[in-house]
Amino acid sequence: MSSPLLARPGAVEASGPDAGVAWHYGDPTGEQRALEAGGAVVDQSHLGVVTVTGPDRLTWLHSITSQHLEALPPRTSTETLVLSPHGHIEHAAGVVDDGETTWLITETAPALAAWLDSMRFTRRVEIADVTEAWAAVGEAVRQEGAEGEPVTWADPWPQVAAGGTRYGAPDQEHPGRERAWRLVLVPRTALADEVGARERAGWRPAGTWALEALRIEAWRPRAATEVDHRTIPHELDWLRTAVHLAKGCYRGQETVARVHNMGRPPRRLALLHLDGSGHLLPEPGAPVRAGEREVGRVTTVARHHVLGPVALGVLRRGTPSDVELLVDCDGGPVAAGQEVVVPAEGVSSDRPAPRPRLGITPPGR
Repeated sequence: MSSPLLARPGAVEASGPDAGVAWHYGDPTGEQRALEAGGAVVDQSHLGVVTVTGPDRLTWLHSITSQHLEALPPRTSTETLVLSPHGHIEHAAGVVDDGETTWLITETAPALAAWLDSMRFTRRVEIADVTEAWAAVGEAVRQEGAEGEPVTWADPWPQVAAGGTRYGAPDQEHPGRERAWRLVLVPRTALADEVGARERAGWRPAGTWALEALRIEAWRPRAATEVDHRTIPHELDWLRTAVHLAKGCYRGQETVARVHNMGRPPRRLALLHLDGSGHLLPEPGAPVRAGEREVGRVTTVARHHVLGPVALGVLRRGTPSDVELLVDCDGGPVAAGQEVVVPAEGVSSDRPAPRPRLGITPPGR
């Protein structure tokens, strides 16, 4: 669905997973600065919305997804993942319950709704894809919605949630700690009016260029860009906010527990500082090389108003943090410096210590 805000003078439509909303409105640098300062609104009406109603909704979602949801209080935001039987990420969703309905904000609404419907069995739940009726408005605000206000999902990133763990920096040192972000759900027919009301309050509209640049800076993973068919949440440090390690079984839980307790994620997320002297930017999916060897792929690219050209990329776990990297671009390779998000040792902050090996006394001693 194409947003009515694309009819505004200066609006340039985004491409890829953000198609249907504005990439920018003619001043991407100014839009970034305004969003960073908390004075901008971002059209996120291309996101999907799925609702789950019925008395069993929270206990049922708790039993089939990665997050602890059975006692989720009203108007408290969290996020959850749907994993394959082998622990690969299939769906991600922001979750908030208003006391009667659980709202899931996702980039895979039709497929997620269909999968949830297939898992109902005898549970007293009803699932609906309500994307055509509801649109998301993004704000740089760190606040939950209050009673009587529209349904609001406040991004929990990067605060390690109860039952979660981290592979990357502690909360107080994480670059995402200063990033405020929430999504307010409004009737789709009222989208333009809702954005206009924020503009009259002094905010300016910002596009997805600004949003993605600040997301990259915050090391925040996104399902539509950082996830492929073999991604496990450990690789993206997504156990911080989307996975509860002490809850009961759910699909993919064995892989989550095994990698956390005994293994190491095979790949790791990194922030790449790209050489901007040649004015070249790679496309998402571009190979990342160390010498002649391909060691990963770029997932998201943007020009940041302070950092310059930056990207998120998923690299092989053993790629040294100080190795010179090259990213393939049309026009030639671009050099990239690496900022570690998930360390190469691949061990979480609370991984259980290995048990000491018991010695075996040879016979006769």
